[in-house]
Amino acid sequence: MRLRSLTEGRSAEDVSASSMSAVSTLGARQGDRLELSAWGPDAAKARDAVVALADRGWDETADAEPTAGLGREAGPTPASPGVAIGPAHLIESGRPALPDHEPGEPDAQWTQLTKAIDLARADIEQTRARVASTAGHGDAAIFEAHALFLEDPALLDDVKARIDTGEGAARAWDAVVTRTAEGLADLSDSYQRGRAADVRSIGDQVLRQLLGASASIATGKAQGVVIATDLTPAQAAQLDRHSVQAVVLAGGSPTSHAAILARAYGIPMVTGAGPQILEVREGTLVAVDGALAEVVIDPSGDVLASFRDRITARASELAAAAEAAAGAATTRDGVEIAVLANVGSVDDALAGATAHADGAGLVRTEFLFVGKAAAPSRDEQEQVYRAIAESFDGKRVVLRTLDVGGDKPLAFLPQAAEANPFLGERGIRLTLRHHALFLDQLVAICLVARDHPISVMFPMVATVAEVVAARRVVDEAITELGGRPESLRIGIMVEVPSTALKAAAFVPHVDFFSVGTNDLTQYALAAERGNQAVSELADGLDPGVLSLIATLCRDAAAVPVSVCGELAADPVAVPVLIGLGVRSLSVVPPAVALVKQRVREVNLGEARLLAEKALICESAAEVRALVTGR
Repeated sequence: MRLRSLTEGRSAEDVSASSMSAVSTLGARQGDRLELSAWGPDAAKARDAVVALADRGWDETADAEPTAGLGREAGPTPASPGVAIGPAHLIESGRPALPDHEPGEPDAQWTQLTKAIDLARADIEQTRARVASTAGHGDAAIFEAHALFLEDPALLDDVKARIDTGEGAARAWDAVVTRTAEGLADLSDSYQRGRAADVRSIGDQVLRQLLGASASIATGKAQGVVIATDLTPAQAAQLDRHSVQAVVLAGGSPTSHAAILARAYGIPMVTGAGPQILEVREGTLVAVDGALAEVVIDPSGDVLASFRDRITARASELAAAAEAAAGAATTRDGVEIAVLANVGSVDDALAGATAHADGAGLVRTEFLFVGKAAAPSRDEQEQVYRAIAESFDGKRVVLRTLDVGGDKPLAFLPQAAEANPFLGERGIRLTLRHHALFLDQLVAICLVARDHPISVMFPMVATVAEVVAARRVVDEAITELGGRPESLRIGIMVEVPSTALKAAAFVPHVDFFSVGTNDLTQYALAAERGNQAVSELADGLDPGVLSLIATLCRDAAAVPVSVCGELAADPVAVPVLIGLGVRSLSVVPPAVALVKQRVREVNLGEARLLAEKALICESAAEVRALVTGR
């Protein structure tokens, strides 16, 4: 079976459909047209399987995020909070040295290589399992793709052909891996180019097994402050949180899998420190503040004392936060701020409740829909929503209606290709066009709202007409059930900048607003949040973004405003958001205790003055300096 791209500007070469590496070199993107050729007794079966896979949206999940590779040097960027001091431990990014001579006949060489591949596959599976247990199955999925690369028939056939002609196993493997990586690196799409680093990483993993090399760039035994050009997901997964004080990368990205894992492990990380960081001598003392992206090499006595004070303060803060987590988050002058949990499953809801969240400020209901051949039934949805509500034991739960489309397709709901899916038919725009799907979800939500305090929230709202139309479907669901649940409230996500600017027009139609700072930031700053090349721009503390939130809070009048994006968990942002008028913050469950503690440090009057100053700053960096005093 072969695949060929029919899209202008892509490679016209046909490749084996059974080879993941070969298919990757087509550079195919969402919306491209592909031609599939199949022959033999099982041709029809194979063709139908591929068509079914395409119809399922290639089994992509809505939460999938691209892994970023080494980016441009745009200055240090905070990637994982925390403060640490330790000796520099440099991790070489150089590849294993290839031997000049590889003794043994071709059969023996091939046997050695297959054993090395098996060992590498076992290592990858161990890494996948470790990450799944620590950071979740979503972050572990990348290692499943790594394992598939080692089973690529086209790649293995090419390597074997080289060995059969007398080439050594190491050099044959390296040549094919290098060619595959270079093919990916030449593609126009930044995400696909980033996969070249993954291919090289997997290739090196096999080479080390084959050559019996010590894992010189493995991180399992690393101590102190790890310094590297970048870390692969596998290397980040090996980090021991008890011996690694911090990580500083010359490149990297705060949105990479390495950064995600560092946050999950509680290891401070700074990315984008520049190539000069690689010149630090092994063992040199390094001080790191992950939240402020501050890295000091060989700190003076005064600087060292300052960082030690920060470490002591953070340890005390963590202990105090954990001890007081069950209490309300009340500012010093008596204003209570709700600290809620963002959840995407029943397990997340249990974690949020265990963390003493004041409820769920955002339930991403799309986890019930992605990767399914058909939409979940009303009964199935009701059972899951009820389980989430029961986890919070009477506390309010905000269920966001289906937020997919464009960049997050559904297998059972085909959409036309879009040149810019982030600005296309997604969120409320999609569900309003699929009435039966929308009504089923709202009926399930209303059923749960009969017994639990439930809010329904519409995503990607840009116009009042959308809210009016969505409320009509809510009314239809209520009529079908024979009456409005007393606890039901209706609100909207504020992700589109114009929505924040015309908040007053929405006030008669909503019970609450919730700011999705991730999307609001990328739309306001024209900086895609998944694009590492512009990652330094996409900071929600940019005064332009803060001005949108300020306008929303001012014009919302008595309608409460919440923030449920990543900015809500940023300790620097908390007092600014409260000063702007935000009265609830929804964060990932592990951040609940710390955000509550941060709220308790705030005085509302002081926060208002701070927010006014933040609005006239020139940049997000200046806002951060204003808040931290650094």
